[in-house]
Amino acid sequence: MDSPYNTYRYAGLPRGPICNPGLDSIRAVIRPEQTDYLYFVARADGSHVFAETLEEHVRNVEQYGGR
Repeated sequence: MDSPYNTYRYAGLPRGPICNPGLDSIRAVIRPEQTDYLYFVARADGSHVFAETLEEHVRNVEQYGGR
């Protein structure tokens, strides 16, 4: 498609916004969930596994094959 937003055709960032966050995203930034999780691994099915320590995270990467 010939559009200034087509970054396959035109190098660099487009001249205007490329997305518009939804209300849930804005709320999540304003009031983030309180948690001790520092790491996450994306699983093949699109879900995520969270870990509080680096050791847990390394095990999760080994088990779920971090993506």
